[in-house]
Amino acid sequence: MSESLAVESGQAQFGAGELVETSVLERSFPREILSVVRKEGLFQLGEEYIAGKRELGRIDELIDLLMRSRESQSAARQLRVMLYYLSDRFLNPQRGERAYNIGKVHYGLGNQLFERMLGESMTYTCGYFCKTNSLDQAQYDKLDLCCRKLKLERGMKVLDIGCGWGNFAKFAAAKYGVTVHGVTVSERQAEFARNACKGLPVEIHLQDYRDIRGTYDRIVSIEMIEAVGRKNLPTYFDVVWRSLNPGGLFLLEVISAETVSSRSNRYFDSYLMWILKHIFPDGYLPTVTELAEPCRQRFQLEDWHSFGPDYDRTLMAWHENFERAWDELHVDYGEKFRRIWKYYLLGCAGLFRSRTTHLYQILYSKGFGGRYGVER
Repeated sequence: MSESLAVESGQAQFGAGELVETSVLERSFPREILSVVRKEGLFQLGEEYIAGKRELGRIDELIDLLMRSRESQSAARQLRVMLYYLSDRFLNPQRGERAYNIGKVHYGLGNQLFERMLGESMTYTCGYFCKTNSLDQAQYDKLDLCCRKLKLERGMKVLDIGCGWGNFAKFAAAKYGVTVHGVTVSERQAEFARNACKGLPVEIHLQDYRDIRGTYDRIVSIEMIEAVGRKNLPTYFDVVWRSLNPGGLFLLEVISAETVSSRSNRYFDSYLMWILKHIFPDGYLPTVTELAEPCRQRFQLEDWHSFGPDYDRTLMAWHENFERAWDELHVDYGEKFRRIWKYYLLGCAGLFRSRTTHLYQILYSKGFGGRYGVER
């Protein structure tokens, strides 16, 4: 038996409930799936799916519609989520050696997986689909957008915090003639990046951001701050400030969301807890308020660019690549991993499609002279 899930002006309801106006979106899903979601949330649905107890189709559409609802958390569920965020704030799980946890748990899954999924650019961040429908071109366009926003000039020293597989460092050094110092907490990423950047003025270090020394003309950090943790955000911006030369620019690309607040709903918070368990341990999505806070203290805000819908397209392209390569990958990863990865990629696509989760590029400066001039 199927049951319809309809969304009207941001509101959703199950089944036979009457909508005042004609619905904008309406989809049918198995009744037993919606029953689990209503009673236990997306965390439990994900657990049952990856255990093989349930089959799920159109995960991205299901989560998109659920995120557009305004159903608030029950008191008990909200308390559990709040306790997690309080522990993140006061216990600081990203301290010391645990800062390398995501490098081992997530990025340690093997370069083969990411090479097949990400495409030729090896860029594990949002693409920029402004002028193309190709994932590879969208990733190169995004890297060039970053370089243009930073106003790179030949001979500049650039710090890349969270350099991944070296895609930005390689691109910026080759095209713009800058020297790049990249840091990552993943041994596999560091090794791959060093090989990718051979012959270029690029240094890659296995290093926590708190141990960075020296100063730079430009700093870039592309979707790394989500691993910093709420308690460590002031420290992160302190490191950027002390590492940036006067007149310098800092470009931050960040996934942002409003969690455990009147703007979140129980489906979002439930799915987020699943992501924290299976995909990004100790992760935290900064809020708009937290990202603006550095500008109240010392940084100048030069630009704030939102293009979250492009992440929907990026994630769907990654999922397509992942599925296409599965015959090659399944021996090393297995069916449970495939289900985890599908629930992750398609679910996150639904988050960005619903505009529950956002992708921002924020440009801060340390006394940049004159008029900045926006790059798009």
